[in-house]
Amino acid sequence: MNLEKEQIVDLFLEFHTMAFARINELEHQVKLLQKALYGNKKETHQSLPSSQTQLSFIEDAVVLEESVEEEYEQVTYKRKKKKDRVDFSKLSFPAELERVETVIEPEEKTEGMVKIGEERTELLAIVPEKFYVKVIVRPKYKMENENTETSTIVIAALPSRAIASGKIDTSFLVRILCDKYLDHLPLYRQLKRYERLGMKLSDATIGHWVHQGIRLLQYLYEELIKQVKNSTYIQADETTIKVLDPDKPGTTHRGYYWVYHAVESGLVLYEYHDGRGKNAGGKFIRGYKGYLQSDGLQAYKSLSAESDEIIHVCCMAHARRKFFEAEDGERKQTTWMLNKIQELYEIERYAREHHYTAHQRFVLRQQKALPILDEMKKWCDEKSLQLWPTNTVNKAIVYMLNHWSQLHRYCSDGRLEIDNNGVENAIRPVALGRKNYLFAGSHDAAQRSAIIYSLLATCKKNNIEPYAWLEKTLNALPDTTTSQLHKLLPIKNQYAL
Repeated sequence: MNLEKEQIVDLFLEFHTMAFARINELEHQVKLLQKALYGNKKETHQSLPSSQTQLSFIEDAVVLEESVEEEYEQVTYKRKKKKDRVDFSKLSFPAELERVETVIEPEEKTEGMVKIGEERTELLAIVPEKFYVKVIVRPKYKMENENTETSTIVIAALPSRAIASGKIDTSFLVRILCDKYLDHLPLYRQLKRYERLGMKLSDATIGHWVHQGIRLLQYLYEELIKQVKNSTYIQADETTIKVLDPDKPGTTHRGYYWVYHAVESGLVLYEYHDGRGKNAGGKFIRGYKGYLQSDGLQAYKSLSAESDEIIHVCCMAHARRKFFEAEDGERKQTTWMLNKIQELYEIERYAREHHYTAHQRFVLRQQKALPILDEMKKWCDEKSLQLWPTNTVNKAIVYMLNHWSQLHRYCSDGRLEIDNNGVENAIRPVALGRKNYLFAGSHDAAQRSAIIYSLLATCKKNNIEPYAWLEKTLNALPDTTTSQLHKLLPIKNQYAL
């Protein structure tokens, strides 16, 4: 093949450009990995007010011998007010805390002296946990002078218990569940602590109690599924969990928790699946009617495309993350977009701080947010024609343009949020738990964890104290009919302890 010199040069330059772009892309991926492992996880961006100009640096050499009269200008900018720090040296204790007084008399003799006052020093103290045996005594009665074998015996009914056949009180069962799923303390660590308190238990016994307790909560979990599915606006996300693989001893399988947050009621639902494909999420989403807000995962797009009654809304925080993670050398390109996205969030902050209703928020977005979004779209259209396809800024632009109608949609309804952070915050307990118990023992165990995670996350969303709620609920469940289950859900303004 005969090639002209100019063609060879063009091919070489094209190859060099592609190779250089690929090297930059790989270096960028390494930086992202290093940041994920060791860097700050916060995506903070400080934008300057439009009135403030950037200072230019003079590169000319400075003549030290000459006396130059310096000119000054006043520069102002806005920043968030720092929260006042609590002075813990002046910590005061709640009045309702029990006071146990210890009186220390002087060593000197006080006979003939009059008490003129006292000095009081308050110290926060705690009594270590201790086991005790709860004994339920039920007297038995019969008619006087009647034969015991033929007379009617009268005795009180044994109160319902969460585990009818187990020798465990609900208070202890709730402590085990909260320690494991709320404070992320694995069962084997709990066993060591109980042994220090004087009670030695086997891992099989405590595991059985956890299994039985969550099995009872499953009835409430089924009601939770109905309530979330009947809502008209849910946020969705997914996270991983390692699960022991029974077919390959010693190895783990990557399972997924699909998490749904009903925004208006504050209900949170975890569902475990062994995969991340459309069929996993489809089990819950098929049949749902309303807004579905998520990231750009193809499974959500496919599921929403299958039904005209599902309206897909995307998350602005995910689009922002793409620009935030762009190469350092492209910072000038991304600053403009990050500033515009921050303006959108300032609008949301203003509405939140002024307690806007959904209609007021809709009007505010139409007036303030839509013009900014139009600028962003125009900028993306122009830049996409100028940048190399592998450029990290261009990848962020392509993501935004591919999801533009879904990103733009939050302005169409004041009930919708600008991002998916509500459900992402509900997922955090799983991330903390993974670092402690490392994996689930089986697929069934992972699904049982989904049940308790759902209910505890719902408590947190609705500001309901989980320990008290769980104890009352486990005591009430054995005597609750199916039609009354909804009354036990920890929904704000509905459930009263």
